[in-house]
Amino acid sequence: MSPWDRVGRRALWALQPGSQPLLPADVRLVSEQFSQSPQKLSFYSWYGSARLFHFRVPPDAVLVRWLLQVSQGGGPACSHAEVTVYFRYGAPPVINPLGTGFPANTSVQSPFFIKMLQSNASVNVSHPAPGDWFMAAHLPPSSQKIEVKGFVSPSCVYTFHPDMLVVRAVEVSILEPDVPLPQTLRSHPSYLKIFIPEYTQELRLELQGCVTNGSLGCPVRLTVGSATLPRNFQKVLTCISLTWSCHLLLPSPPWERWLQVTAKSLAGPHVLVAFRAVAALTACRPWTMNLQHLLQSSPNRSCNASAALLPPGAGSWVPGRSRGAGGGPFCLTSYPVIREDTDVLSVRFWPADRVSVLVRSGTPSVMRLYLHTGTDSGGSLSISLQANQTAMTNSTRVAVCVNAASPFLSFNESLNCTTAFFQGVRLSLSAASRKADLIVPYPETDNWYLSLQLVCPESPEECEQASVLVETALYLVPCLNDCGRYGQCLLLRRHSYLYAGCSCKAGWRGWSCTDNSTAQTVAQQRVATLLLTLSNLVFLAPITVSVHRALLVEASVYAYTMFFSTFYHACDQPGEAVLCILGYDTLQFCDFLGSGVSIWVTILCMARLKAAQKHVLFLLGTLIFAMSLQLDRRGAWNTLGPCLFAFVVMVTMWVYRCGHRRHCYPTSWQRWAFYLLPGISMAAVAVAIYTSMMTSDNYYYTHSIWHMLLAGSAAFLLPPREEHTKPWACSQKLTCHYQICRNHREELYTVT
Repeated sequence: MSPWDRVGRRALWALQPGSQPLLPADVRLVSEQFSQSPQKLSFYSWYGSARLFHFRVPPDAVLVRWLLQVSQGGGPACSHAEVTVYFRYGAPPVINPLGTGFPANTSVQSPFFIKMLQSNASVNVSHPAPGDWFMAAHLPPSSQKIEVKGFVSPSCVYTFHPDMLVVRAVEVSILEPDVPLPQTLRSHPSYLKIFIPEYTQELRLELQGCVTNGSLGCPVRLTVGSATLPRNFQKVLTCISLTWSCHLLLPSPPWERWLQVTAKSLAGPHVLVAFRAVAALTACRPWTMNLQHLLQSSPNRSCNASAALLPPGAGSWVPGRSRGAGGGPFCLTSYPVIREDTDVLSVRFWPADRVSVLVRSGTPSVMRLYLHTGTDSGGSLSISLQANQTAMTNSTRVAVCVNAASPFLSFNESLNCTTAFFQGVRLSLSAASRKADLIVPYPETDNWYLSLQLVCPESPEECEQASVLVETALYLVPCLNDCGRYGQCLLLRRHSYLYAGCSCKAGWRGWSCTDNSTAQTVAQQRVATLLLTLSNLVFLAPITVSVHRALLVEASVYAYTMFFSTFYHACDQPGEAVLCILGYDTLQFCDFLGSGVSIWVTILCMARLKAAQKHVLFLLGTLIFAMSLQLDRRGAWNTLGPCLFAFVVMVTMWVYRCGHRRHCYPTSWQRWAFYLLPGISMAAVAVAIYTSMMTSDNYYYTHSIWHMLLAGSAAFLLPPREEHTKPWACSQKLTCHYQICRNHREELYTVT
């Protein structure tokens, strides 16, 4: 079933611009508008590529409309792009556009999303749940091609801008437990709400004394609860006649919050419908572990913890006006839980005795995890349970339910872990499988409850006196296992809201970088590292040629490029074959700087400028490259711009010499045939590979070829030594074993 069908037409529908007003005119309703700053969309490659938006829906909201707008820039060559927008209540949406795998034991709901093929769209949600709502938007998955920024293809920019319109009720009737509330309906619905206190086991809503224009009949529809996405668990009670009891039973309604109830007449706008709404709460009497006993108990007596469960004292709350408030058996055993905040999106939970939880068959043992702060939904909830081996038999097992808002208490009736408005996650511990794990990525902002009870399906009498100790490991972590060996856990931010995501490498994919369907083997990683590093040894050719032709500055630049390119690519590798002698950012900057300056000095050297002019341009070009790379390291024109200027200087000098000598320059056809044409061809192929042929899959091979072609073209294009200049060598030896090395062109002497 699609997410659209699960939500239902009564809760959500999409509208296009120019639709009808939100609701008919009603003086009890007011409208408000909220907006967020637009964000530039990106093609999807990992969760950080999606743009997150965070809205807060106020209480008593009747309707919410999100107005979605996509604007594009970059010229007429940019066409409309498909934009996918996800919605979720309580936490960022868990999305999987690439169809990758999740870790084992991960609870994931199918997200609700829409695809925008036009620039405008809107989404309505009736009776939305108050609190945090999240929206994530992205462009289609990115291609494998590595594109050079700003080169050839137009730079298309897509910007996403959402607005939220809210219609909320300002006149809401309070429905008190066991107190009939008269209501009259005509053309407008009636809005009610009831507060559900803690330890409420059941809520019963009933319509009494319903009449229509003085005659018996009850054409009323009650909508109970608020709409959430991607799942919607609103309850609808439709009353047509009084031949049967018109009531609704809600087991385990959400604790400590207001529950919305909307009554709407089905008899038409001119028919008067009157009735009385009655709400009855069944109180749950908790058996709370006494903290004083927990402090006195020792690990040696932990196995006899059942004898120390004390009846609830004054600290145990029981609703006074609800049915079942006085006396009666206990419905749950409540274990106090300590929350310890250790870091950003890092929380540890443990029972107050720091040992284990005692599980029996009579009542469920309940632990409450406090995840309602609003800052915890950006991590992953990790639950690990392990039962005592000696206490488990083949006919007994521990049923476990993990729910938000309220615990599951009906283990004796069903094991589906379903409460009034939440579908929980079911786990099981047995003698054959004593351990169970659960991962909840981006848990909803709420109190989460862990319910455990001992069940004996085959022989219930064995459970009467049996008990099992269950050890718990409960954590909220930014990323599961810190994204593993082939991933990096990154902390993302949208305004003041923080959330985490895994950036995978070495071909690993998935929510926690556990999907190895496209992963590289260790051998492939080592081969890739060797290709990208050893291919830089081709720079030994231009270094040797430069030294032989007395071009010492050029040789130094090539040596610099070879060194930092080798160690940058050794540090840039994913997986095991990694070696970083400096910080990654430093190595990357030096590699990019060396590549650009190598091209710069090669072209200027071909121009045959005077020594002073050449070295001034060498220095200025290096400074300009450093500045441009600091501004934008990936920009193509930051490198192409200075290189084109150097090319213009070279062409100008060649044209000047042609005119001055009245002969083509260079004059030798051998120079053209065996040096210039091969060097230019290699440079052209290198540029073509760098700009249009590199992909994520062939990067290791194509980039290595780029290294070799760049170094080889420099060796071919370097100009020959001038006729009156001898090779740079040592001309005289001293008796003190020092050498005076003379460069005849510069007339400089250096002690080496």
